[in-house]
Amino acid sequence: MSRPRTEAEYLARLVPSSVAGIGRRSLITGVGAGALLGTGLLAGCGSDSGSGSDSKEVSVGSNQSDPKPKAVIAKVMDGFKTSSGITTKINTVDHNTYQENINNYLQGKPDDVFMWFAGYRMRFFAAKGLTGDLSDVWGKLSGYSDAFKKASTGDDGKQYFVPSSYYPWAMFYRKSVWKQHGYQVPTTLDQLTALSAQMKRDGLTPIAFADKDGWPAMGTFDILNLRINGYQFHIDLMAGKEAWTSDKVKKVFDTWAGLLPVHQPDSLGRTWQEAAQSLQQKKSGMYLLGLFVAQQFGNDEQDDIDFFTFPEIDPAIGAKALDAPIDGYMLARKPKAEANAKKLLEYVGSKEAADITVKNDPTTLVANSGADTSGYTALQKKAAELVGSATEIAQFLDRDTRPDFASTVIIPALQQFIKNPKDIDGLVNSIENQKKSIFTS
Repeated sequence: MSRPRTEAEYLARLVPSSVAGIGRRSLITGVGAGALLGTGLLAGCGSDSGSGSDSKEVSVGSNQSDPKPKAVIAKVMDGFKTSSGITTKINTVDHNTYQENINNYLQGKPDDVFMWFAGYRMRFFAAKGLTGDLSDVWGKLSGYSDAFKKASTGDDGKQYFVPSSYYPWAMFYRKSVWKQHGYQVPTTLDQLTALSAQMKRDGLTPIAFADKDGWPAMGTFDILNLRINGYQFHIDLMAGKEAWTSDKVKKVFDTWAGLLPVHQPDSLGRTWQEAAQSLQQKKSGMYLLGLFVAQQFGNDEQDDIDFFTFPEIDPAIGAKALDAPIDGYMLARKPKAEANAKKLLEYVGSKEAADITVKNDPTTLVANSGADTSGYTALQKKAAELVGSATEIAQFLDRDTRPDFASTVIIPALQQFIKNPKDIDGLVNSIENQKKSIFTS
């Protein structure tokens, strides 16, 4: 999951030289879909797998490229084969490449079933007719709250998504490090700032930070916007209904600029895994990330991980809103093996599949409430309680807005801000101008 620092490096690494002349906007909007699909970077095997309706195979596009989640997915698919006799052909692609090329993938020859996200990004592709209706599958599912069903429903009222797991974003730390230094959990921004200053004096990097992949910094923007301006403003901003040039957005960046000195430096050259390892190695004091941060810790270290929700900035808004993205599965627009695909979607939404995930992955939470969660670690139990107590739950910046806006505008804008946090006016003006162009297209 690496993202080069510059646009040129990005294109050079993402696509072969034969298609490197395609602009980044073309990559996202699908103009270069044919060329990209030909490279095999995200070419699905759905239309070429030979898995007709009477076969015993179904193809799956997976973005779970890191070792631990990849192994869990394999176990879930093994469970499906045992229960149905149908074999899954998994097409695993690097997580970043998958996200950056999903538009092209869906307009080409996608797999029968593909992994994706709930919320706006699911609705975006459903509205474009690039994914299959799963309302009939939902009629056979149980164990899902109304909130999960709503997150799986398109603008037309039909369901297009089957949730499998979710994970909250919070400030993670090692209990042993905090006990050693006598640190206390901050509940206000002033306390967080004071704690960071103490960590610096103690020889720690206060806040681990990485944005080589492009998306992690979005989590920082999200939580600051939620704390400063509230959930509804954040959602409206993501939907293109609020101006990025407003004083409210400028305050988010101004607050962030004040916190950057206590973040790990040179973040644009660091992956999230490397930042997480600095926490694991007791070199950093805390890290704002998703529950998956635990993937970088050994089994014997899981009990030493704890977290707190990002502290309050405005007492009138509080600290109850958070990012808790939902991952799951969708159906291709024209699956080669539709019957098998829907059987798989019923299975991945079942208690049985959730039980397999619980047994094998301590870094996520399962969406199906019927699952046996007695095996949850203390960290998972606390994370589930955090999400349960949240007043509002966002899906994460690049899932709550248009994919082309997130990829072509926000990623480079936030990286530019990290490099030069002093020109906030120039930054927000640039974002707003590009937003108008994209949201009116």
